[in-house]
Amino acid sequence: MSHTDKVLAELRHDGQMLHITLNAPKANVLDAEMLGGIEAEIESHAASKQLKAIVFEGAGKHFSFGASVEEHQADQAAGMLEKFHGLFRRLAQYAVPTLAVVRGQCLGGGLELVSYCSRVFADDKAMFGQPEIKLAVIAPMASVLLPWRCGGGAALDLCVSGRSIDAAEAYRIRLVNEVSSDPAAACEAYFTQHLAPLSASSIRFAEVAARVTLMRRIDVDLLTIEKIYLNELMKTHDANEGIGAFLAKRPAVFTGE
Repeated sequence: MSHTDKVLAELRHDGQMLHITLNAPKANVLDAEMLGGIEAEIESHAASKQLKAIVFEGAGKHFSFGASVEEHQADQAAGMLEKFHGLFRRLAQYAVPTLAVVRGQCLGGGLELVSYCSRVFADDKAMFGQPEIKLAVIAPMASVLLPWRCGGGAALDLCVSGRSIDAAEAYRIRLVNEVSSDPAAACEAYFTQHLAPLSASSIRFAEVAARVTLMRRIDVDLLTIEKIYLNELMKTHDANEGIGAFLAKRPAVFTGE
């Protein structure tokens, strides 16, 4: 039984694949309820000795518009970061290979989730962006994940400009591993050919080993970025103005302070 209607989970391939659908279209916002549902499904299934992959896919036309902007407000920011970053720590704890099937918009926290995944399959019309800076805030997890995945230059571009890129550019910068008109089929083919024949326990050791440098960054650097976010950024006028203006559906007035 699902822990929330916002998350659909299904075991496939005789229990070797856990397929998780972000089920709150059209935006599939990664709010506290959805994050809790994802964590609950991982807790329920990731200890299985048969499990070889966790697949993330968005219901409807889009993968996800990102985390809840409401939960970015100053009085909720600490709890939001703890909940959201806790998901990545939980995924790292179990070290099951993660696959992402991306269609439509993949933004903010959605892109952070995708950036963590072991392999990313994108529709040829998918769009990717880290637009937090447009609300005068930053993306802590992306600031760690994107340099690890795409390199520092690409990470700076996406995090500092907030611009969106198409699937072709995402492939060029190695954010996406495969672009096709049917990313779900491409994901299935990859799993069947490359993961299904392997030892479920050994591929977890391979995941841990390949992510050692990333986990060091999460354990050390992410904590530093979280402190900057909570103790410095969220005390500025502009960060609070950007979020407030978005929620009020009005233009933001930034002062540089």
